[in-house]
Amino acid sequence: MSCFKFLAFLCVLALAACGDLPRSFEGNPGALGRRLAEPPPARLAIPPARDIFLSADAADKFAAALAEGLLAEEVPVFAGTPLKADWRLTIGTENRGKTIVPLYRVIDPSGEQRGITEGLPVPAEEWVQSPPLRRIAGEAVPRVASLLSRIEAARRESDPSSLQNRASLLQFSGVTGAPGDGNIALAKAMRAELVKAGQDIAGATQRADFLLTGHVTVVPVEGAKDRVEIQWTVSDAKGSEAGKVVQLNEIPHGMLDLYWGDIAFVVAREAAGGVHDVIANRISPPK
Repeated sequence: MSCFKFLAFLCVLALAACGDLPRSFEGNPGALGRRLAEPPPARLAIPPARDIFLSADAADKFAAALAEGLLAEEVPVFAGTPLKADWRLTIGTENRGKTIVPLYRVIDPSGEQRGITEGLPVPAEEWVQSPPLRRIAGEAVPRVASLLSRIEAARRESDPSSLQNRASLLQFSGVTGAPGDGNIALAKAMRAELVKAGQDIAGATQRADFLLTGHVTVVPVEGAKDRVEIQWTVSDAKGSEAGKVVQLNEIPHGMLDLYWGDIAFVVAREAAGGVHDVIANRISPPK
């Protein structure tokens, strides 16, 4: 075993960045980056706003600018007439003396108001005559995005079927690409270590919340060695990649051409912890 020490790190593609620099594999799977909370699951429509002291053309441009800003925050939003199943973000205003205060309300598909937030006050004369629409929309985006995150958090906490309130189910499709008996040995060891880590494995008839796949690449390098890379990819039920655990090392050439033996269990033990972190952070992103 002393001649084979893996190095590991976690890489979260959603953030286009990786975890810490490689360190000793044994007992150290790496660190997982944060991922932004997702907004409510349906689309968010910003319907045409009227009676907000703007012309119809200016109001439509304002809605479009607000939608553009929220899209940059990964909110599935569009400016236009909502469909029956869409959430809505309505734009209103309140006259407060010499200022106009924009109001943003989130309405669910049943018509119930789920939250409200205010924008920064704008001088009334400026709002009516030459409103800086993009600036006002830009100021509103972080406030609306924060409101959406709070609404989604509350929805998950109250939903008994939410992953906030039950154990997640993971479907493991096995390992590919390994030389020798690696595909079989790694898959067997990984299933055992996932269970030890407290992860529920989905049966054939169950609908999984996450999918795990393993892939091994072995490339000859200088010095009569092989570079071994093992990638464990976690995807959610929609097929979007949630995160990836990557293990790397250079070993004597041909060392794993036949049997993996105890190496498979060492690899699986450390990778299972990383997979657990990926899933946990996808369910409850760290602040």
